[in-house]
Amino acid sequence: MTQLINALGVWNTSATRHTPIEDVQGIFSGSLISALGLYVLASAGLLTGSTAGVAFLLHYAFGVNFGLAFFMLNLPFFWLSWKRLGMVFTLKTFVAIGLTAVLADVQSRFFSISSIHPAWAALLGGLLLGFGLLALYRHRASLGGVGILGIYLQERFGVRAGLVQLAIDMCVLAAAFFVTTPPVVFYSVLGAIVLNLFVAINHRSDRYIAL
Repeated sequence: MTQLINALGVWNTSATRHTPIEDVQGIFSGSLISALGLYVLASAGLLTGSTAGVAFLLHYAFGVNFGLAFFMLNLPFFWLSWKRLGMVFTLKTFVAIGLTAVLADVQSRFFSISSIHPAWAALLGGLLLGFGLLALYRHRASLGGVGILGIYLQERFGVRAGLVQLAIDMCVLAAAFFVTTPPVVFYSVLGAIVLNLFVAINHRSDRYIAL
């Protein structure tokens, strides 16, 4: 019984190391919350940044399946992850991306959002994505793409991961002018700002060092 409790992390005596079961619940929870944030944004026709934003662009412009596009766009970044951040981080990130892609596609089978104001969708979706990313970061995982680059730059040069992602997200959202309307882009930028400021403020390696 004691071994089971320790494995679950309830009485984990190590402040700097997660148990495997803690990692499983953290990655699943982070992926689920992130997928919910993406679904809220999609319900208002909004976009976000990073590879998810590019997947939204492909979905809106050409009808490409969002989950599939999101997964495929992240594949090139696994090389950087494997080389610079290690095998464990890469495998956890691969699982998180796969889970998020699947959950984002199946959520509409369980509930639907019939109406939501784009400003509220931007705020809620941005915060949900921020919480999801924070959970994944704290279990040594990410949603790939710019997230991998952001974590690498933060750990290598001390540049905040959220600020790196914010800069690149603005470039992705600028491209949205070619596939959607200015109000949609405006609210999408609002959501990206909420997301990345939340991550920049709350994700600091000197405050949370668990492995």
